[in-house]
Amino acid sequence: MDFSLPESAQAVQRGIAGICSRYGMDYWERCETEKRWPEEVWAELAKGGWLGLAVPEEYGGAGQGLLELAVATETLSASGSAGGSAFTYVLTPGFGAMTLARHGTAAQKAELLPKLATGEIETCFALTEPDAGSNSLAISTFARQDGGEFVVNGQKIWITGVQRATWMLLVTRTIPAAEARPRANGMTVFLVNVPEAVAAGQLSYRPISKMGANTTPSNMVFIDELRVPAENVVGELHGGAVVLWDILNPERILLGASALGGAEVALRVGVNYAKEREVFGRPIGSNQAIAFPLAQVKAKIELARLMLYKAAWAFDNRLPCGTEANIAKLTASQAAWEAADAAFQTHGGMAYSLEYPVARLLTDARIGKIAPVTEELLLNYLATQVLGLPRSF
Repeated sequence: MDFSLPESAQAVQRGIAGICSRYGMDYWERCETEKRWPEEVWAELAKGGWLGLAVPEEYGGAGQGLLELAVATETLSASGSAGGSAFTYVLTPGFGAMTLARHGTAAQKAELLPKLATGEIETCFALTEPDAGSNSLAISTFARQDGGEFVVNGQKIWITGVQRATWMLLVTRTIPAAEARPRANGMTVFLVNVPEAVAAGQLSYRPISKMGANTTPSNMVFIDELRVPAENVVGELHGGAVVLWDILNPERILLGASALGGAEVALRVGVNYAKEREVFGRPIGSNQAIAFPLAQVKAKIELARLMLYKAAWAFDNRLPCGTEANIAKLTASQAAWEAADAAFQTHGGMAYSLEYPVARLLTDARIGKIAPVTEELLLNYLATQVLGLPRSF
């Protein structure tokens, strides 16, 4: 077995790190405080072709896979962006480019993939609903067919990036959940032109006030008699569950990569402070009470990285990767939280000062334990689907 990264992924590391070297922690602090998208970094990523990593070469992309996207996300996050990087590679390269490359029609690919590769257009993903959070099969947003169109009504929540998106990947029911056999049947994914739908009064949104990750707003989305052409179905009518799993597994892997990078930067901040801060005439890092938690975090980061890369490799090779994706997301998010907590504790009272970045890192790390899926549901999947234990619901 060869555990070294392929040259394609190493090139991504070098390229993203080169861009990030021009943007320090202060830059990401300002983006978070000002609640603004990292336009400067986004522009450099687009100019360098880094947004088209997963777009096939015939559509102007690099023809790479999820592994390269995960490495890009991790590298960006580790540069200091932490949670601010999470949606940079999830919203458009992940949700948009990867999904259409696998499941789009020839016309959809020809129209959208070249523009996704350059960053000319952006995408978002709408699945979660107020009454159907992690129970995705229970969504009630419904699309009824009306000739050559579908008419959609419903509501979504925690939909990130609507403000910037040209296209939304909208998950609906075309067979009500109560009538679907099996339960995963009757789901359909649509491409929705966001500006057109908003202008027609068929789609609206309201930002949600958040405790962190404010570089990208998350929203309540309201869908009222939204008309979508039949040719905008992604994948097969009623067969959207297949598309959905190919969205959710990469989402977990990419957000795991963001968490992993966040763990790396938190560890770096904690270690640097432990070396520099002196109490009783010696660096506080010489005390095992400080050193051991940081060392434990290092071990957990390396273990999480192995599973993260394995999950991405399995997806790229079209192998089952649900278990690996869930474990990767679980362990990376746990490592991020423990790293941020250790860095916070290492700083002592100064951690509460916004002069240091640890408060932001702690807030960012907390997201991973609940989004896009809670830690408890990841564990439930492993308990029931992997270990064969009885279901609790």
